[in-house]
Amino acid sequence: MFKKKSKSLLVAALSVLLILTVVGCGGQQTAEQNESSKQDKKMTEIKFGHVNWPGVTMKTHVAKNVLEKLGYKVTMDSYTQQVLFTGMEKDQIDAFLGNWDPTMKVNFKPYQEKGVVENVRVNLPEALYQTAVPKYVWEAGVKSMADLQEHADKFDNRIVGIEPGNDGNQIIKDAIDNNTYNLKEWELTTGSTAAMLAAVGKATANKDWIAFNGWKPHWMNVKYDIKYLKDPEGIWGSNDVVYSVARPELKEEGPHFYKFLENFAVTSDIQSAWILEYQKKERDPKKVAEEWINNNPDLVKEWVKGMKTVDGKDAQKVLTEKLSK
Repeated sequence: MFKKKSKSLLVAALSVLLILTVVGCGGQQTAEQNESSKQDKKMTEIKFGHVNWPGVTMKTHVAKNVLEKLGYKVTMDSYTQQVLFTGMEKDQIDAFLGNWDPTMKVNFKPYQEKGVVENVRVNLPEALYQTAVPKYVWEAGVKSMADLQEHADKFDNRIVGIEPGNDGNQIIKDAIDNNTYNLKEWELTTGSTAAMLAAVGKATANKDWIAFNGWKPHWMNVKYDIKYLKDPEGIWGSNDVVYSVARPELKEEGPHFYKFLENFAVTSDIQSAWILEYQKKERDPKKVAEEWINNNPDLVKEWVKGMKTVDGKDAQKVLTEKLSK
C-alpha cells in the first residue's frame, strides 16, 4: 500500500513538473517572440539626421532611396551638428552620413566619449580643402604652393578665399603673416563662396591665372578643370575623411541596416556629380538620387551585400529585380 501510494505520488509530481516546464518554456518563448517582434518593428523604421550641406544632403537622399526599395520606412531631417548628436544620444536619430574628421571633431568627440555615437566606417575617403588653380596654370608650372611666388605677377599677388572667418581663409592669412612660401607680399580676397566660384568661372573662361581656396567634393570639380597644389609645409594639414555615424545599439536593433552602413561608401567624384545636379542645376534631390541609382546598379548592389529586406528576402536579389524594371 505504501509502495503503491509512493508510486502514484511520484507520477503526479512528474506530471506537475512536466506541465510547469512546458508552461515555463512557452512563457520564455513568448517573451523571446515579443522581443523579436519589437526588434523587427524597430528595424523597419530608420531616422537619418543631416546638416544642411549639399554633399551630405544628397548622400542621405541616395541612402534613403535604396533602403526604401528594401521595405524600410525612412525619414531624414536637417539639424545643426550639436542638435543632431544630441538627438542620437536620445535615440531620436539613428544615423548620420556626414561626420567630417577632423573638421567636426570638436562637436562629435564629447558624444563619442559618452558612448552614445560611434563611427561605423569612412564613407568618403577623399575629402580635401586646399589651394587650387586651373589646370592650365598647373601645366604652366604651378604645381605646389612653393611655386606661387615665382609667378606672383600673373596672380596679381592674390589668393581668392570665401566667407570671412572661414578656416581656410585663416590658413592663408597665417601663411602671409608668417611669410610661408614667401607669401608676405600677397593678399587674401574674402567675400562669399558664390563670389569665389564666379571669379573662378570668369578666370577659366578667359584663361586668366587665379589661385583660390578649393575643396572636394563639390560641383566646382566637375564644372571646372582644376588642380590642387602640393603643400610641402603642411599648412593645410592632412586631408579630411567623412564617416557614417550610428547609435551603437543599432548593431542589435537593426543588424541589416547596420550592415548597410558598413558597406556604404562613395568617391569624391560621385558626390561632386550629385552636388552639381542638386546645387548648381537646382534639381530635385529625390530625382537626382533615383536617376543615379538606376544608372549605377552594380555599386548600389554592393551596398546591400549580406543584407536582408524588411520581409526577410535577399536584398541584392530584390534590388536587382527592382533596378532592372
